[in-house]
Amino acid sequence: MRLLILTKRSLISIGFCLLIGAITAAIAITSTVKAVQTASTPREIPIYYVDTDKKQVALSFDAAWGNEQTETLLEILDKYNVKSTFFLVGDWVDKYPESVKDIAAKGHDVENHSNTHPHMTKMSTADMAGQIQACNEKIKQLTGNAPTLFRAPYGDYNNDVVKSVNGCGMYCVQWDVDSLDWKDPSPEQITKNVVNKLKNGSIILMHNGAKNTPEALPMVIEGIKEKGYEIVPISQILLKGEYFTDVDGKMCRKQTTTTGQ
Repeated sequence: MRLLILTKRSLISIGFCLLIGAITAAIAITSTVKAVQTASTPREIPIYYVDTDKKQVALSFDAAWGNEQTETLLEILDKYNVKSTFFLVGDWVDKYPESVKDIAAKGHDVENHSNTHPHMTKMSTADMAGQIQACNEKIKQLTGNAPTLFRAPYGDYNNDVVKSVNGCGMYCVQWDVDSLDWKDPSPEQITKNVVNKLKNGSIILMHNGAKNTPEALPMVIEGIKEKGYEIVPISQILLKGEYFTDVDGKMCRKQTTTTGQ
């Protein structure tokens, strides 16, 4: 009888172990399938810079919070006859409508930086589209033109963000040259951060509210020009027609193939 009891316990233990093994195997298979599916999903990458033979770069400013320096920046850009791109948050547009009109009137790109500056990767695709469209409408009401470019708040994006932007008929744009002006380095350091990293088609990130940006901007512009680059708005540096972005975010023209008769 003792032997029979031990055998039953053994069978129960063996059965339990087999059940655990089966569950573990199922989890492992499911994880593997998910990993394969994730790896096979194409990664959507915004435009960081442009593949071009022209010695052109684009200067851009993000405006999300204050407005104390915008007029000064516009005066400096006017002095050097430079046109740039301003990415505006919808809440900023609400607070400073006259500045929005002024930016547009002076010939700069007025573009979309979301409506409330959220982390869009944490939102549903419907809310992403809402952020984009709400800001577009605000800017269009003031300038007469809807933005064609979008820059994600915090530079934070995923496939859904890029697809949502493209679905609105817009370009999703990042940057390859960061002035780091938001960290409040010296004007000289801001200039080095920009000038030392330039290449054809570069997109430069600056901010309208960083402490030392107004003092640095003339040196940045002069440094760019000394290296032989022309400064243009982002809309002018982007390639026309069909394009793709490579793994580094370089905007490249799609090659069209023709077949003979």
